[in-house]
Amino acid sequence: MMISTRGRYALRVMIDLAEQSGGRYIPMKDIAARQEISLKYIERIMPSLVKGGLVEGVQGKGGGYRLNRAPEDYSIGEILRLAEGKLMPVACVECGGGPCDRSGHCRTRPVWAKLDRIINDYLDGVTIADLMQEEAEVPHVQ
Repeated sequence: MMISTRGRYALRVMIDLAEQSGGRYIPMKDIAARQEISLKYIERIMPSLVKGGLVEGVQGKGGGYRLNRAPEDYSIGEILRLAEGKLMPVACVECGGGPCDRSGHCRTRPVWAKLDRIINDYLDGVTIADLMQEEAEVPHVQ
């Protein structure tokens, strides 16, 4: 599994909104400038964040985007799944066994299923608030 630019940028946008907004709307061009991400790329990311209910946007003078919840109420897993889709290490761990004909008797499937749980549990245990701390000490995997 590799997190794409879209997922990484979505995280940066969400952290930027958390650090800057204070409840006010932040223009996309300001986020783009601070994060050094092209405005066109941010324009492609924001609709999915709005549709997913993570942010709200207002157009026009004084418009922009802001978070719908407090930074500690957003998990990194939630944001990445919205931006990336599923975060599975291999297709066969998807509900229903995925496309693999061997899933019922595959000796490696338990490894991938456990890795999937570890990845998702870890990412769901880290919040935007965690990443906002100066020397972010994110939770360690047990």
